[in-house]
Amino acid sequence: MATPLSRWAGSNPLSRLNPWTDGADVDGYMIAIDTREQLPYEFPGAVVMTLPTGDYSVVGLEDRVAVERKTKADAYGSLGQGRARFRREWERLADLDYAAVVIESSLPGFLHRPPHSKMNPRSAIGSLLGWSVRYRVPVFFAGDRDHGQALTGKLLQMYWKYHMEVGCGSAS
Repeated sequence: MATPLSRWAGSNPLSRLNPWTDGADVDGYMIAIDTREQLPYEFPGAVVMTLPTGDYSVVGLEDRVAVERKTKADAYGSLGQGRARFRREWERLADLDYAAVVIESSLPGFLHRPPHSKMNPRSAIGSLLGWSVRYRVPVFFAGDRDHGQALTGKLLQMYWKYHMEVGCGSAS
């Protein structure tokens, strides 16, 4: 069965980020997808559940790790009209052992606001960078949806591996 990322094989350096081809099943972790996620990524074996924060996590570690996914349009909306709610999300993410915000846009692409938004792109970037520093939550500009999925999967996999290496044992 071909994965959405299979077309990258050999031609794209991010093909190495494909979490389900480098031992995800062997590692014994499952990705959790929030029930409220409107455009969920497809991860084999993923479990849909209500997460306390973020859109993606690791089953059993939902209170320790999360990734928040945003399209460019959603990010602008969240920084504008949804600003108070988005800031509360960042505050919750800051309470975790590890959290990240993955934006499905390149940084240069993000500097061109979506048609529906009146927000100044420099203000949008300023808010993201300011909150990233304040809450110690990195922002990754993934370029597009496929790269966002690969990056999200790899971040969760790396957290799982770190969690197991430091002797935390199983997630249960």
